Amino acid sequence: MFITKKHLSRRTFLRGAGVAVGLPLLDAMIPAATALAQTAAKPMPRMGFVYFPHGSVMDRWSPKESGSKFEFPVILKPLEPFKDQLTIVSGLRNKPAESTSAHATTAGTWLTCTTPAVSQTAQIAPSADQLAVQKIGQDTPYPSLELSTEAGGPCDPTHGCSYGYTVAFRTATQPLPMEYNPRKVFYQLFGQGDTPQERRLIVDESRSILDSIASEAGAFQRRLGARDRLIVNEYLDSVREIERRIQTMEQKNVSSLGLPDAPIGVPNEFNDHLDLMFDLIALAYQANLTRVATFMMAKEVSMRTFNNVGVSDAFHPLSHHGNNQANMDKLAKVQSYLTDVFARFVKKMSTMQDGDGSVLDHSIILYGSNMSDSNKHNHDPLPSAVLGRGYGRIKGGQHLKYPQDTPLSNLLVTLLQRGGVAVEKLGDSTGLLSEI
Repeated sequence: MFITKKHLSRRTFLRGAGVAVGLPLLDAMIPAATALAQTAAKPMPRMGFVYFPHGSVMDRWSPKESGSKFEFPVILKPLEPFKDQLTIVSGLRNKPAESTSAHATTAGTWLTCTTPAVSQTAQIAPSADQLAVQKIGQDTPYPSLELSTEAGGPCDPTHGCSYGYTVAFRTATQPLPMEYNPRKVFYQLFGQGDTPQERRLIVDESRSILDSIASEAGAFQRRLGARDRLIVNEYLDSVREIERRIQTMEQKNVSSLGLPDAPIGVPNEFNDHLDLMFDLIALAYQANLTRVATFMMAKEVSMRTFNNVGVSDAFHPLSHHGNNQANMDKLAKVQSYLTDVFARFVKKMSTMQDGDGSVLDHSIILYGSNMSDSNKHNHDPLPSAVLGRGYGRIKGGQHLKYPQDTPLSNLLVTLLQRGGVAVEKLGDSTGLLSEI
């Protein structure tokens, strides 16, 4: 890409009373007559790790055919429009997760591929996302985001609670909490102030982040070319829409009043909650506020029901399907729904312009679980899918079926290296998956 506009800093923010709104990559952020790939403004890869609990009905997840010509099974069907950006990886096993508690350590061993020590406090290994942070996340306002939709997680008397509520470990002994309140995430990304309370008080004076930057935004946009003005308008419209949804959600969420354990800002509808969290991640990627994110769509032993898709059974009991066909049908329906929500996130990233491509083109997103057959609580073979091309470093458009016992950690090391993170070893890894 070549442009002739005045060069703006990639770290340009629109600032108002108590807020600072980052911006997407604009033509005006690239020096005149300079190819994007030759500039410091070139976006670095975004990396994401999206976790769903209770495994998958594997014969409805894994395509029968390998290679580029495969039929989409029902659970992955929502991702069919993005086939050229999709890599399905079959045959992976996370052996270090097998010698520990079924649910209490499943989430925490997904990105570490390390057997935790017998201890009531965390003793495991840094997770893949945090290894990425060390290389590609340090020059962003938020080195990483850790999000979820539910607080807490399963515990057990052997390993405690450290591995049940998070998939992210900054160090071997430092699990990172997952934030489940979208309003808090919104303030974190766009509010200013020394503390979350201060940011909220400042922004609440106007009730709108965008209202407080309206004057500066107008003046800023008059300096831009037509294409950049369109990008900024669409981006600010997205911020406005998320803000509106959070405010509407708060007005409706009267059930939380008087319940201090349920912070205002958590939607009553699970579907709304998922969409908000994914939209916040997408905005953070687009504005280069972070390059690394983890998201637990639900926790292990989740008791959520899915009446919105006609499944009234609680998630965890349903996952113990006992090979009953009716129960497996309902479980697959829930898992297809979760993929559908994830596909909406993928679609949003595919429409976000990012220099010479889209945010999706420049991302590497792992979508998967650390459990296979939830009725058996096994970790082999794991459901794993990769979305995005990572600046062309991921081939896409294929189903790769590896031999039995291929370590999940091999996939993680491969994705890290494709993302520019020079990691040679993670957990029980034995090498790279070169076909990716």
